[in-house]
Amino acid sequence: MKKVLTIAGSDSSGGAGIQTDLKTFAAYGVYGMSVITAITAQNTIGVLGVESVSEKMVREQIRAIFDDIEVDAIKVGMLSDINIIKIVADAISVYRVNNVVVDPVMISTSGFDLINSQAKSVLVNELLPKANLITPNLSEAQCILYQIDKNNKLKISNSKDMVDAGKIISDFTKNHVLIKGGHLEDRPCDVLVTKDKEVFFYDNERINTKNTHGTGCTLSSAIASNLALGYPIEKAVANAKKFITDAIRNSLDIGHGCGPTNPMGEIYKELKMIDK
Repeated sequence: MKKVLTIAGSDSSGGAGIQTDLKTFAAYGVYGMSVITAITAQNTIGVLGVESVSEKMVREQIRAIFDDIEVDAIKVGMLSDINIIKIVADAISVYRVNNVVVDPVMISTSGFDLINSQAKSVLVNELLPKANLITPNLSEAQCILYQIDKNNKLKISNSKDMVDAGKIISDFTKNHVLIKGGHLEDRPCDVLVTKDKEVFFYDNERINTKNTHGTGCTLSSAIASNLALGYPIEKAVANAKKFITDAIRNSLDIGHGCGPTNPMGEIYKELKMIDK
C-alpha cells in the first residue's frame, strides 16, 4: 500500500485540512499519515481561532514518521508560522521526498490574508522550490507573482493570464504549477503548466451548491494520492479533478454556512450507504 503524508492544519468541523486529507487518502486506498501544524476552531460559518503547534512538536511529528515509515508522497497545506515553513522545507530536503504537492494557503478565495507578508516571502522563496507541484488559487498565484518580482504588472483575469502566470512561477520554482480558476468568468478552468512548459486546461463543471468547504485541500490531497500511485502529473491532475467534482456533487448540507465536500461520497453510493 502506498503511504501519503499530509502536513497541514486541523479543522475542528472536519471539512478541510488534515481531516479532509485523510478522508481523501482513504478514498484512494492509500495509507494516510499526518503532521499537524496548527489547530483551528472553525465550522461551516467561519474561523473562530487558530493556534500553531510548537516548532518542537512539528519536528518530532516529522521525525517520528520518517524514522519508521517510507513516504511515497506529501501534501503540504496550512503553515501559519515562518519557522514551521522553514522546518517543513528543510525536512523535504533532508528526507529527499518525491511527489510533494504544496497547496500554498496564503489567501482565501474571498481575498482574506491568512499569513503575513514575511511568511509569504519565506514560503515562496524557501518552500515552493522544494515542491513537485504547487496549487495556488487566483489570489495566491497573484501573490506569488508579487513575491517573485514586485515590479511585475501581470493581473490574472482570464485563462491566458493564468498560462502566463504559471510559466513565470514555474520558471522561478522549477516545478509544475496548477492555477485554480474556477471563479473566472471567461472560462472557468484550472491550468496546469508543467516544468517543461506544457500547458493543460481542465474545464470546471458548474455545480449548483454553496457547500464547497475544503475544495482546495481535497484537490491537492487527491493529486498527491495519484502521484503516489504512479500517475504522471497531467493524469494525476485529471484524475483528481474528476474526484473533486464528485466530492462537490456529493457535498454535505450541514451547519448554517458553507458545508463541506464529501470525498467518500462515491464510495458510500457504491456501498449503498446513501441514496444515489
